[in-house]
Amino acid sequence: MVIYKTIDEANQAVVNKVIAGSPFLLDVVPAHTVIDEFNHGKLLLHAGPPITFDKMIDPVQGACIGAALFEGWADNEDDARQLLESGEVQLMPCHHVNAVGPMGGITSAHMPLLVVENQTDGNRAYCTMNEGIGAVLRFGANGPEVIERLKWMRDVLGPVLSLALQNREPLNVNVLVTKAIAMGDEFHQRNIAASLASLKEMAPTIVGLDIEEDKKQDVIQFLADTDQFFLNVMMASAKSVMDGARQIQEGTIVTAMCRNGYEFGIRIAGMGDEWFTGPVNTPKGLYFSGFSEEDASPDMGDSAITETFGVGGFAMIAAPAVTRFLGTGGFDDALRISNDMTEITTTANPNFPIPTWDFQGISTGIDARKVVETGILPVINTGVANKRAGLGQIGAGTVTPPMECFEKAVLAYAKKLGFKGE
Repeated sequence: MVIYKTIDEANQAVVNKVIAGSPFLLDVVPAHTVIDEFNHGKLLLHAGPPITFDKMIDPVQGACIGAALFEGWADNEDDARQLLESGEVQLMPCHHVNAVGPMGGITSAHMPLLVVENQTDGNRAYCTMNEGIGAVLRFGANGPEVIERLKWMRDVLGPVLSLALQNREPLNVNVLVTKAIAMGDEFHQRNIAASLASLKEMAPTIVGLDIEEDKKQDVIQFLADTDQFFLNVMMASAKSVMDGARQIQEGTIVTAMCRNGYEFGIRIAGMGDEWFTGPVNTPKGLYFSGFSEEDASPDMGDSAITETFGVGGFAMIAAPAVTRFLGTGGFDDALRISNDMTEITTTANPNFPIPTWDFQGISTGIDARKVVETGILPVINTGVANKRAGLGQIGAGTVTPPMECFEKAVLAYAKKLGFKGE
């Protein structure tokens, strides 16, 4: 076991593991085949730190109801809600079982999961696939069209992609990220280039599969239509790399950031699995016509794992095309935000240079001490959901965690090291 003399030394070791991370997309499989907890009764995974059903905001409750209907636990919304309120269904954070989930993050046993392996450390992480836009489970929609799409993803999309991945080399995620960051993606709100690059890699294999032509056509069309498909790949990849890095259980590097609509939670390397939480904020940004902040849901989702890794809001400067959509004003604001993020991180990751930043690498290794010392909070790019379940996305913007998450983490680590405060 390595003993680090200083916090800085420990932090650098954690960051070195992040930089050395090598995520590969291996497969798409039913959740219960890789997460054993699904095989011991009714279970739903959710985004963010632990939460009970009664504290979940309406979109997250709506997504839970949709998952219950998808799994066949209930025949209608009222029965599904009653089942969930009874406590018969166990609720668990995705992060507790090596997974992440967008927005509500709701994941059930028979949903197909992307399987990403960080080949540097040999650990794996999982994420559901992007459903596309419109009425989708991740925003709390649970109508018949949502359930039918989930069944199609279970019965067609997942198996076809699995077969394709088995008939080619694993997909090197770092290579795709390096290509796409030079094409204007920041990997949270903008994934167009990476999604198309993924399709370019997968399409020839899909076309060559010995399966029904209509299935091949439907899958390729879905991938072509889903601009944010790569987001979920990026989430699982970032999770796998950060989990590999947090094997070093020392230091103050943030290894996870997530939100459940009620609380924002972070983890740091030196405190292992412990969550440090505070009240979640509501995103600030640009709303679609007819909507305002009064319609907005508090922030939710595990997708802040992208910022934890160093992309998303931290790489805002890489995606000038998305800055107005996020309500940040323009290129100068994007530059300011990315520059600010260098003040709370440990180093630049040379694997992912940003052309619009004079080829500087993405900022890597959020140091909770620096957040507290500077007062600069991580900036997270995010979609804005309607506060009512099922009404979907109403805008996009940025959000920051509450400072108390970082204060609690630093104080807890200081106490662990034996420092005594007043």
